[in-house]
Amino acid sequence: MAGEVVVLVSCPQSEAEQISETLVQERLVACINILPKVTSVYQWKGEIVKDQETLLVIKSSSIVYDRLEARIKELHSYEIPEIICLAIDKGYAPYLEWLNSASKTKD
Repeated sequence: MAGEVVVLVSCPQSEAEQISETLVQERLVACINILPKVTSVYQWKGEIVKDQETLLVIKSSSIVYDRLEARIKELHSYEIPEIICLAIDKGYAPYLEWLNSASKTKD
């Protein structure tokens, strides 16, 4: 049975709309919220890094998750992009039905 998911992806602002539009067009996701100007602080290659990024909040279905992850890696410029998948435990049923119907690849 399909499960709904939220996938979090941070990226440069310059990539956010292109990644989002591509994933929606390819029907790998139902919807993406673009949250600009997120400050990320992390360790990378032994140094503390502070970057201005954009956070993508992606709504999709677990049925397409593997293809979604692969496509994000293709579109994303980072060596190791943040791709975190969270299962949706509960939600408004009509919205979740729409989410599942909108995030399936065409046969």
